[in-house]
Amino acid sequence: MGALALTLTLIILVLRVTTISCSSPYSSRETIDKVEGEEFQFQSQNPVLIDVKGGPDSVLWVVQLSDLHFSAHHPDRALDFKKFVGPALSMINPSLVLITGDLTDGKSKDSLTMKLNEEEWLEYRDVMEDVVKSSRLDKSIFFDLRGNHDNFGFPVAGGSFDFFSKYSINGQLGRNKNVNSVTLQAAGQKHLFVGVDSTLSVGLRGPTNVFGHPTDELLAELDLELSQWDSQSTKPMTKISFGHFPLSFSALSNSGKSLKDIFLKHSVSAYICGHLHARFGKNLKRHHQLSHHILSLQKIFQFNPHQVSYDSIVNCSIGATPVKEFWEWEMGDWRKRRAMRILAIDRGHVSYVDIDLKSGGKKTIILPTFPIDSRFMSTSTSHHKYKCQVMVPSSYETVRALIFSVSPIVSVVARIYDSRPGNLNLVLEAKMGKIADNTSRGDLYVATWNYRAFEDPSPDRYWLEIEATDVTGRSTLTDLRPFSINGLNAKISWTWLEFKVMGCQWAALYFPLLWSALCFMLSILIVPKALLIFSNKRFTYKKFLSNKGFKTFIGWVLQELSKVPVVWFGMLGYLFYLVLFPWVIGKVFIDGEDRGYMTYKGWAVRSFDQRQKHEYVGFPDVMLIVIPHLLVVVLPSLLVTGFLAAEKDVYREQFLSLTGKKDDNDGKDKLKSCVGMRWIRKVLLVVCLAICWKHFKSCWALVKAYEMNPVLHFPAYTFTIPLLLAYTVYKTRSL
Repeated sequence: MGALALTLTLIILVLRVTTISCSSPYSSRETIDKVEGEEFQFQSQNPVLIDVKGGPDSVLWVVQLSDLHFSAHHPDRALDFKKFVGPALSMINPSLVLITGDLTDGKSKDSLTMKLNEEEWLEYRDVMEDVVKSSRLDKSIFFDLRGNHDNFGFPVAGGSFDFFSKYSINGQLGRNKNVNSVTLQAAGQKHLFVGVDSTLSVGLRGPTNVFGHPTDELLAELDLELSQWDSQSTKPMTKISFGHFPLSFSALSNSGKSLKDIFLKHSVSAYICGHLHARFGKNLKRHHQLSHHILSLQKIFQFNPHQVSYDSIVNCSIGATPVKEFWEWEMGDWRKRRAMRILAIDRGHVSYVDIDLKSGGKKTIILPTFPIDSRFMSTSTSHHKYKCQVMVPSSYETVRALIFSVSPIVSVVARIYDSRPGNLNLVLEAKMGKIADNTSRGDLYVATWNYRAFEDPSPDRYWLEIEATDVTGRSTLTDLRPFSINGLNAKISWTWLEFKVMGCQWAALYFPLLWSALCFMLSILIVPKALLIFSNKRFTYKKFLSNKGFKTFIGWVLQELSKVPVVWFGMLGYLFYLVLFPWVIGKVFIDGEDRGYMTYKGWAVRSFDQRQKHEYVGFPDVMLIVIPHLLVVVLPSLLVTGFLAAEKDVYREQFLSLTGKKDDNDGKDKLKSCVGMRWIRKVLLVVCLAICWKHFKSCWALVKAYEMNPVLHFPAYTFTIPLLLAYTVYKTRSL
């Protein structure tokens, strides 16, 4: 029990220390203030302003696409994009088209080698030219940015392998900054869109290139772009930011700041992103809110999409500090799901609908713009405005929806259902009429209603459905969505997978996981050995038989391991090796023969600014190699060697008890019948084989990824664990 207690104590201490060290030493408000005070200077440039012509004046909409992954090995992705996206954009007629990263795949056919492929970039350029032409949209309204796949092995900006600058739309139009913004103006109202590219400044090959890496300079530039209209307009402005990486996969800057700090400072309406793909779930949305009551652990974990708010009382007094908040909306991928998103801003209300083009182009698309979905779109600000009656009443007086169709629409009906009786009862059915406009950009349908009749303390009592019928008789229905006139949030829960990718701040978790695993393994090696040497505390098989407790069992197994000196010292030495020495030496960039070496702190590569010999990049991206190796290979190996040593002790004790310490054949026959020919050992041998198979599989992936030779470039990593397992199997084979 002493070993376990010491281990748990070490883990708790490490979690406590590393959590504090990985978190910013400032509160969110202080962090924001420090961003303002940084000495980064940027030349102010003329804002890009697009005057949106035509009606409806009260609403505008944009399209988002993400994770296209155009691949030389999967031509269907580009073919479908060309076939479906151009006509869809022509029908939707958006004011902007935002493509949020992973434009190309950059993977070999077996997905093990990850580096930029110019053939894929040429295909991307050609397909986008075709889409721009077939959609009949202006090329300047297309904004694309890098994802991690567009950065694999990217050595230096402006070099021969900087394919993004050559072939992307942003590159062709001279948008070479990491932060680019555009403002849409409709009926005198401005709507700001800011794109942020937080990929590594020098792109490592995968798999250690999976996080966004915002620098202090980038955050200061983002802060500047988001505030460009603050001093020139007193009207409320909708701000949308778009990027590739969700915040759960974005690292902190060197000074401990984050994208979240900047978004909260400006209370952007939404940050829209990609990266995760739809395979992790459909509810990859997250609400962020500034609170001074959040505990340090809550900065690392958020257990459901809605961050817990402790400010239950609405302050309607003049001069009250507005709530700092924003929504983070990850969207599905084009790669497999053929997903496209339409996002609309209707009198300050931001809503979206995700379209699945996997089965082909859509004939009719309906996007309800008010009332908005209370699960993923309601905010504390909207609740505050409604509670304090400072909202614009005219924006509440109609049910509204954008409808895009290839055929003329002849009928649109809005239905509202009451779920309070336990099932859905229709309480309102109203025909919606189109707002007539000779210069219409799209069709907005409205229906008047008494919105106060739907005030309710429950955020999901009332559900909205809209049905549109075109001239051919084809009917299209929206999914039922709950709404709250009061602006309340309907609570939903993440699945385990959704929580794992959206609710965990992995950059902050890396060091706690790393040092906890290392401390745990060191403790189960050192503590039993220390008890064996410095005290009379002995754990034996006989003692376990007389006192069958978990403490006795673990103590016996680990002390038997410590009695195999080669294995014990080998495991201990290997753990210190992983902390003190490079793990692998690999080729991390496309060009040249220079190699970098990887430690738990990242890849040490040649410095490109010549100010130092080497610099570390790829932290915490290396956790994709480090953590699985420790938890799936090293820890199981350590435990299974202890079980093998303990199994030999059982075999010896059984042998001696049955033979009376005599070496006679009759005793051996009895032994075989009693211990079942060491079936436990056979199970453990299968476990050893499984560990070795998993380990060599990951080694082969590293060989392919970084062009390495296991003997020359990572012999200790490759062979230590298999050799220690083989030696243990050999030493425990017989008495």
